Amino acid sequence: MSRYYVIVNPTSGRGFAGKSLPLIEAELRKYHLDYELVLTERAWHAADLAEGAARAGTEVVVIASGDGTANEVLNGLMRAKQAGFDRTAMAQIAVGTGNDFAYGMGIPNGIEVGCRIIAENYRHRMDVGLIKGGDYPAGRYFGNGVGIGFDAETGFVAAKIRWLRGLLVYLIAAIETIFIYYKAPTVHLVYDDQEVTQPSLMISIMNGRRMGGGFFFAPDGDPADSWFDLCIAANASRPRIFALIPYFMKGTQATQKEVKMAQARKVSVSAVQGTLPVHCDGETVCTQGKDLTIELLPGQIEFITQKPEA
Repeated sequence: MSRYYVIVNPTSGRGFAGKSLPLIEAELRKYHLDYELVLTERAWHAADLAEGAARAGTEVVVIASGDGTANEVLNGLMRAKQAGFDRTAMAQIAVGTGNDFAYGMGIPNGIEVGCRIIAENYRHRMDVGLIKGGDYPAGRYFGNGVGIGFDAETGFVAAKIRWLRGLLVYLIAAIETIFIYYKAPTVHLVYDDQEVTQPSLMISIMNGRRMGGGFFFAPDGDPADSWFDLCIAANASRPRIFALIPYFMKGTQATQKEVKMAQARKVSVSAVQGTLPVHCDGETVCTQGKDLTIELLPGQIEFITQKPEA
């Protein structure tokens, strides 16, 4: 049995991951890493592969893909953990479109740096979120964050743009969403001992720091601090949404009157009027949800990341 089980979704990064296979393998060999590499073939295949690897006693499952595959691997490892197989660590080579999951875990974009970090083998334990509701009444795990409202609708539009990678995809999608798709629902939000009912442009529940390839919904987010960072934005006009975008890109949105930042360990969101488009780690939870609960599970998975600066 190989020490490292490398899962590649060849369609990640608009096909960039598949094209990068020779370099990925060359870099893994450069560090003399004992690995087995496997390609995903269908939805949730990465989750099944990761769970099987954990049950077989593999030391590290490596995601050489983007946010969606990372989310599936996380779900597979958590399923194995619930069954008592909890000794498998997680690592990532960031070759996806947004790479927000990797960014939140301290992994820069790129194959060379990703393989070097794996070889250095510095680890810490990451918190994991669990969202229940929508298409996942029994729950789906996430590592980076949940987006409700405008952010989720933008992600759905971005998924249809196949000719670009990175932040520009989400900027184009955001502009399209402002003009065509989005109408803010009225929500009842409960986070720890706080409650609010309001029309909300978006609600971001973050374990990491950013989503959409460069929007810093939680500029101070830490996936190992046992807290969600919340970004709650009230409804805004179309011109005002345009004006707010640069603040989210810089992580300074807390200075704006529509935005409230908070921390919590448990969150519930209900649609009082309208419905809730929702994603977690960029993966669709629902397009017209009504009721959601999101809970933080501290210190669940060991993750290989960059060594802290001395």
